[in-house]
Amino acid sequence: MAEIDFGLIFEASPTASVVLSPDLVFRAVNRAFERITGLDRAELIGRPELEVPAGPSGQGPPQLRASLERVLTERETDIVAMLRYDLEDARAPGRFRERYWNTVNAPVLDSDGKLLWIVQKVHEITPFVDQLRKAAWPTAAAGSAAVQMQQIEVELFDRARELNEVNQRLRRAQDQQRRTTEALHEQLRRHREAVADTSHDLKGPITGLQTRLQDALADPDTDLRHILLAALHDAERLGDIVSDLLELAELESGNPTETEPVDLADLVETELAHRPAAIPVIAHLRPHTVVKGSPVRLARLLDNLLSNAERHARTRIEIILTADDGSAILQITDDGPGIPAAERHTVFERFHRRPDARRKDPAGTGLGLPIARQIAHTHHGTLHIAEHTPGTCIILRLPQHRPKP
Repeated sequence: MAEIDFGLIFEASPTASVVLSPDLVFRAVNRAFERITGLDRAELIGRPELEVPAGPSGQGPPQLRASLERVLTERETDIVAMLRYDLEDARAPGRFRERYWNTVNAPVLDSDGKLLWIVQKVHEITPFVDQLRKAAWPTAAAGSAAVQMQQIEVELFDRARELNEVNQRLRRAQDQQRRTTEALHEQLRRHREAVADTSHDLKGPITGLQTRLQDALADPDTDLRHILLAALHDAERLGDIVSDLLELAELESGNPTETEPVDLADLVETELAHRPAAIPVIAHLRPHTVVKGSPVRLARLLDNLLSNAERHARTRIEIILTADDGSAILQITDDGPGIPAAERHTVFERFHRRPDARRKDPAGTGLGLPIARQIAHTHHGTLHIAEHTPGTCIILRLPQHRPKP
């Protein structure tokens, strides 16, 4: 099958069309446009469209500019129902003919929404306007006919503008419906993945528990204490997974929780005082850095981040608490192997565990960082992994609490 030549199609189109750059300069003109306007493309290409003379009426450029500016700002198609733009008569230089046009201006966007071009389709409606004038002449004197014609033009413009606004609203509603549908599909996909991941992680300890009990029943001489301890370990792991899933579900539900001013420096010091000093921790804490939130949930967030740092650190962990531009910023850095840039987003997904994390902590649930990020979100904050070599740097940013005077 022959490849489609869009340039050839544009040139052969029976509809007068032009392509404008974002600075409203002619970049392409087809034969139909040359034919109905009498303008030569050689004189137009590289020239701003609004510099084309519009005759003594001066009505055309302001209307056309307003339409093009709407396309530039709103990135949506705009229609000028009736535009008077007089053009010079090629057979009588200096003399302008009264011309009326219907103009459609449409944006051409790239995949990121950046405006590349404006495509303009032009239909001449001068014969239609002439017919309306002829219909008005038999029933009115010249003066009143002119007034009546002006009223007809206003009425036509208003009705066309109303129709265009309805079309724009329908298009926006359709786009919103499409986005909502896509969001629902994405939510359903995540839900299915979460169910599959949960089933996979629950299956391991359940299978282990069943196997140990079956072994105990099959061999009465088996060391029951050893089997019971292993079964208890499996049951505890099941309890940890279920507990984390329930907490994550509670956080994602958006149910309100009681909040109060929390001094992050005090929270970090309290948490460090209660943790065994497995890895040396260096803390630089800005005093009186207060946020508003749930002390219990913020303590859980901090515990998850410190546990993650301890799991990967080689010799030290550094904690820095600062404030900037109305935000409290908590930075926890370890000197471990670090996380590749491609995985810095996936580590916040449910049950995602890197191979080194599975080796160092086989009993982990893979829900610590997802819970930490969700707690940050419920406190109107953010949690992300920053570029850092060596090791991993996780940054928590929360709105600072400023008491009312």
